Amino acid sequence: MSSSVQDILYSDWPRTPRMISTEFSHSSRNDQWLVIDRKVYNITQWAKRHPGGFRVISHYAGEDATEAFTAFHPDLTFVRKFLKPLLIGELAATEPSQDRNKNAAIIRDFHSLRAQAESEGLFRARPLFFCLHLGHIVLLEALAWLMIWLWGTNWILTSLCAVMLATAQSQAGWLQHDFGHLSVFKKSRWNHLLHKFIIGHLKGASANWWNHRHFQHHAKPNIFRKDPDVNMLSVFVVGTTQPVEYGIKKIKHMPYNHQHQYFFLVGPPLLIPVFFHIQIMHTMISRHDWVDLVWSMSYYLRYFSCYIPLYGLFGSLALISFVRFLESHWFVWVTQMNHLPMDIDHEKHQDWLTMQLQATCNIEQSFFNDWFSGHLNFQIEHHLFPTMPRHNYHLVAPQVRALCEKHGIPYQMKTLRQGLVDIVKSLKNSGDLWLDAYLHK
Repeated sequence: MSSSVQDILYSDWPRTPRMISTEFSHSSRNDQWLVIDRKVYNITQWAKRHPGGFRVISHYAGEDATEAFTAFHPDLTFVRKFLKPLLIGELAATEPSQDRNKNAAIIRDFHSLRAQAESEGLFRARPLFFCLHLGHIVLLEALAWLMIWLWGTNWILTSLCAVMLATAQSQAGWLQHDFGHLSVFKKSRWNHLLHKFIIGHLKGASANWWNHRHFQHHAKPNIFRKDPDVNMLSVFVVGTTQPVEYGIKKIKHMPYNHQHQYFFLVGPPLLIPVFFHIQIMHTMISRHDWVDLVWSMSYYLRYFSCYIPLYGLFGSLALISFVRFLESHWFVWVTQMNHLPMDIDHEKHQDWLTMQLQATCNIEQSFFNDWFSGHLNFQIEHHLFPTMPRHNYHLVAPQVRALCEKHGIPYQMKTLRQGLVDIVKSLKNSGDLWLDAYLHK
């Protein structure tokens, strides 16, 4: 296939096949087609009703979306019912099943690997694992409150309480991530319900906000204009392409050559308590997402009911702010060590395996690393198989690594310390590239 969905033959039934040759045709906001298993679908109107958000499906407009479709949906038979009314044609028999720069051999081998993982039961969850994980979150929250209620509100106990609550919040973040990816229950509705409970009642956030944001990251990781996680709002420049572009255009919203230093003041401390909090509240209210808002408010009602009698209103606000501050550090360092040092660039239209491996790396396995990162130390396996229960990542990892070696795709594994250090190094490198382009190009 020479380019993409936009310049291949379609059987636009009941009419005869025709050639679509305009570059990037059927990829605009008001005209969106995509291919799944050689069938062509017009998703222009459906995109607005897509449960994962219109952006994530629109990112594949004008492309073959088979691999992404398979990766995101645990029950393909059920989802295909929604596709039937959208079907407008089928690829001509003479056309290959992949497009643009996608490697047919890699796609075929990865499909076989997924089928093998399914046959080995690696997509089946162990309920006890997730029950124990939820139990230790609830236990941490209960012990934190009980400690203050029994022994008082001195600084030492308050600090310990904050650490315990921040730990519970971080671990609840990893647990809601499991349900959000539909990786626990076979029925999606149960995953959605528990997702709302955990991210809403246990964390005070929004399931829909998370879905619409996070699925874009998985669909197009580290790709500008498609992955919201690399939209740094001009506070940082990342990768090797963006800094040079900003430098050549003489864009200087911040002293980017010092971004590896002000990162410690702007990134970890402020992401959750300020940026995410404002974004979540704005999203729920502006979209009239009253269900998520009620779930979110139930968290704050529970929290303030427990802690105002102990600390008063001001003290309770100070405590939750400190908890968010600690949680934000945990979240930023864990999530960025797998992605920020990796390739960050514009769309390249690569196959699923190549795209994910260029944007992700792993951190060495250990009991602590697994717990600390919510098993996102296996970021490669998680991105390749987002609906796989996390306790099975280590089982599929050797097979993924062997497949990467076969096709010459780098499979990066780091120590936890190296992963954290590389965040700062990558920011400094990007800042130096910006400064050189700003001064000399």
